[in-house]
Amino acid sequence: MVEMEVKNADIIPHEMAVYPVLETGNDSLEIERYDDNLDGYLTKRYESPYRMTSSLKTEYGYPTHVRDYFGCNRKTASHGGYPGNMEDFYNVIKTDFYSDKRIDSLNMRSSGYVDFIALQLKKRLNPGEKVTFRYFRGVTAQQENADKMINAIDSVKNFMLKTYYDDDLILFSKIPRINFKTQAEKLAYLSAFNLVRGCMYPPSGKTKYNFYVFSRNPLWGWGHGHQVLHESLSMMAYAYLDPKSAEGSQRVYMEQQREDGLIAYRHGPRGLQDYPHNNMSTTSAPFFSWINLEVYEVSRDKQFLEDAYLSGSKYVNWLILNRDTDHDGTFEWGPYGIIENVRDWYNAVFQVSAERYLDVDKEDISDELECLDLTLMVIKEERSLAKMAKILGNEPESKQWLTLAEKTSKLVNERMWDDSTGFYYSINKNDHSFKFMTRDLRRQEIIGFLVLWAEAAPADRAARLVQTLTDTTKFWRRYGIPTLSAQDPWYSPYVDYCCKWNGSVWMLWDYMVYKGLKSYRYRDLATQLANKMVNCVTVQLSKNHNYWESYSPDNEVLNCPPNYIWDAIIAKLMVEEYQK
Repeated sequence: MVEMEVKNADIIPHEMAVYPVLETGNDSLEIERYDDNLDGYLTKRYESPYRMTSSLKTEYGYPTHVRDYFGCNRKTASHGGYPGNMEDFYNVIKTDFYSDKRIDSLNMRSSGYVDFIALQLKKRLNPGEKVTFRYFRGVTAQQENADKMINAIDSVKNFMLKTYYDDDLILFSKIPRINFKTQAEKLAYLSAFNLVRGCMYPPSGKTKYNFYVFSRNPLWGWGHGHQVLHESLSMMAYAYLDPKSAEGSQRVYMEQQREDGLIAYRHGPRGLQDYPHNNMSTTSAPFFSWINLEVYEVSRDKQFLEDAYLSGSKYVNWLILNRDTDHDGTFEWGPYGIIENVRDWYNAVFQVSAERYLDVDKEDISDELECLDLTLMVIKEERSLAKMAKILGNEPESKQWLTLAEKTSKLVNERMWDDSTGFYYSINKNDHSFKFMTRDLRRQEIIGFLVLWAEAAPADRAARLVQTLTDTTKFWRRYGIPTLSAQDPWYSPYVDYCCKWNGSVWMLWDYMVYKGLKSYRYRDLATQLANKMVNCVTVQLSKNHNYWESYSPDNEVLNCPPNYIWDAIIAKLMVEEYQK
């Protein structure tokens, strides 16, 4: 449903017209009929399950033959169906007051195939007068009863929205109050909470807790696949809005955690989904205990913390047994690393070819390296578990986790630091060198700065990292920290596809750099980075009203999955930065 209000702020009357349009892109749209009693169209179409990045699975209940109802809450002046595009439609509806052939009506089409359908709503407004329009779109499978959908829409045609408005006022009254410098920043803050709230679903299927999908974008099949740990970083922000709901989302993992401690790649109504590859289960980037600790800091729910601590301990022990297969203290991603390591395609370190033309096993080498990112994530999990154990009064286990974190940090500094370049890198699993076959693994990417986030770097090395971070020819770019140094030959500032790790800005990884700068007392630099990130978001929201999967570090034109749940992290950043 869309509700819009139009007011005549002039001193003379005006005739106005509104044209709601339903356009479905490449899918066929067949007008079944226009129903005068419903004040709207009924249409049929075939909706392809093919989606960007990953297609929908019809066995999960996604229908391919659907029916649409497109109507409004008042009598239409006219209606129509048209081939072509919106530019053509503008030529149909624009009014030429000097033409003898002026037609102030749509074509009234009531059958046949079209590219889009439209309604015409008209009203004469006197000075100071206003009018409210509502228009609706409902979708159901063709084999289902259309009356159920129509009745559902009919029930809200004149529904008082104040009930929902009042509920939202109560809900949003819980979030921290911030004195924003601009209205754009305030809108970004509220929109971040709306983004994550809109991705939440009530319990269903194999979970008794609420869960999320990480994008409501209907064109992005992969985004419908339920919870993954790195998307759950959004719960650190969401906890301010609804701590119980954030806890519930994290409890989905605890509820479905395997007996041996595995938290799989995905969890939700379909249960544990571990995408086995080469006889090994697939997990995800282990942010689990860090998220739980941050959620607890808001909710102060000791029972949640206790349950999260037990689950997180089992999970880290699983990682130690299954992601350090050579038992040398540093970690390798699993054989299905291309999804497990969260860094997808276009990755200068793990990806073999710039053109990414090989199959999964030949293209991604993250299971053949001692990986800096995973090792740092394990350190962060161990530090988080140490803090959780201390809060719970378990000093012996707190010290044990802290000892493990320090031991692993020592190995990172012994093996993964290159003094000649002043940076940290992944290394060859077999000989701990910076070479893999003929490839030099010393490609400077954002992962090197996560050593600050994991608190694993000595102060002198942190200082050298900061020098590289603030180099404007490498990482200190207009809209944040890119995933790859701008001096790398694979660097690209153009976000023209999903899943790119060769130069785009990902908000949650920049947030980790922000946290690392604060940990090492680079307060002013952390603020500068926060300003870049907020500027990045507010520019996009003002230009196209979207959050995005990733952003360009240098320009404003994007083409990747929009309205991605983990961008809610910007609200967490704002709370930390503006409430000093």
